[in-house]
Amino acid sequence: MDVSKQYLSIHDHSRELSGLKYIYSVISRRAGGLSIGVNLNVNNACNWQCIYCEIPNLTRGSPPPIELDVLEDELRFFLHEIIHGDYMEKNVAIEDRHLKDIAFSGNGEPTSAEEFPQVILIVKKILEEFNLLHKIKIRLITNGSLMHKESVLEGIQVLAKMNGEVWFKVDAALEENTKVINQVNIKPQQAIDRLKRCSEICPTFVQTCIFTIDNKEPNNKEIDAYIKLIDSAKKSIKGVHLYGIARPSMQPEAYRLGRVNINVLENIADQLHNNGIESTVSY
Repeated sequence: MDVSKQYLSIHDHSRELSGLKYIYSVISRRAGGLSIGVNLNVNNACNWQCIYCEIPNLTRGSPPPIELDVLEDELRFFLHEIIHGDYMEKNVAIEDRHLKDIAFSGNGEPTSAEEFPQVILIVKKILEEFNLLHKIKIRLITNGSLMHKESVLEGIQVLAKMNGEVWFKVDAALEENTKVINQVNIKPQQAIDRLKRCSEICPTFVQTCIFTIDNKEPNNKEIDAYIKLIDSAKKSIKGVHLYGIARPSMQPEAYRLGRVNINVLENIADQLHNNGIESTVSY
């Protein structure tokens, strides 16, 4: 296997830089350093189609069968290069040279892979080999749409025992906005019910991407609805990650999107704080 020497940046989360099929690395703003990504959706297929998504040629669907032996070998190899090799020195800026997490993210919804629970167990096995279990975070970055499936919840139960946590997408509180942003039909209460079910099993944070559409920032009605929706789950969640667009969308709607003023993010964070909800802002 050949690991690329290309420098890592928060502005480029390309899955191809590692030269591997399932495993890649990025500098994560929200994690605060080097993150090893697990990409189960190698066919760029997702059950949502968020208009800000950075994945090119995104299609609706689910991933092909996971080659579990390949994934295991790649993760073992990549961890060895990071911990015992010179990967950090050659590819990561000094200030980012600390492994923060292993994140299930990639090019689509990771829980849509039938093998998701088995992959969790593989990650656990490899972390034990490197004496890293419970020493770094294991994160699932998800749209939460499959939290009604028992197989997914079983995988999350294992994740919780591995120093794991879930970052659960809630980009809007109004049904009409979710249709535009995520291009799915989902009622706010459905999202909250799935969020609560997930957070009962594993520590869970809400993650929300905020941006302009046609040069318009979220209005007061949309922000008020969002604060109210998150407030309804505040006893269940650990906090909220608010973030703006750092990389260009690769979707047809990209020309309509823009970076929101940081004051908008900070205002929402302040309102959450006033409601007793911890939040972080990544701009």
